Amino acid sequence: MSWKPGDRRERSDAMIRVDQAGEYGATRIYAGQLAVLGDRHPAARAIHHMAAQEERHRAFFDRMIVERGVRPTLLQPFWTVAGFALGAATAAMGPDAAMACTAAVETEIDKHYAEQLEELGDSDPELSAAIVDFQAEEVEHREHALAAGAENTFGYPVLSGAIRLGCRLAIAAAKRI
Repeated sequence: MSWKPGDRRERSDAMIRVDQAGEYGATRIYAGQLAVLGDRHPAARAIHHMAAQEERHRAFFDRMIVERGVRPTLLQPFWTVAGFALGAATAAMGPDAAMACTAAVETEIDKHYAEQLEELGDSDPELSAAIVDFQAEEVEHREHALAAGAENTFGYPVLSGAIRLGCRLAIAAAKRI
């Protein structure tokens, strides 16, 4: 079954809205990290790679918003500042903290995408296929961040927990606002 204009897709609409906001936020986090660490830092190449993947994810959801007439989140200006600030602040703490941020965010996104896939079932094959693809890349980002020293960050459990809570709150807000 393919989506057609006029179909009622409240659940899919909310998913697309929150996923677009999340992928946009991820691009801002990586921009903040790179602004602090710079292009010559040893972690920069990996961050650029992850940022490029997040940009591809965002572009997909941007297209879905237009094609399906989904209202984007009104919180976009907040994500612009908050995402960049989170990336810059964790990078200022050091490269391990930047990776701790990535690991925390991607842990929540992995869970979020898994919940969406379960909810979608086979009702929206195009959206489900994209989520499966993007989820695999988010897990790859988390695994890279953990291997790159995320857990070496001073206070890692507290930092990770705070970032994960922030992600859950951002997801809930973007679904509605």
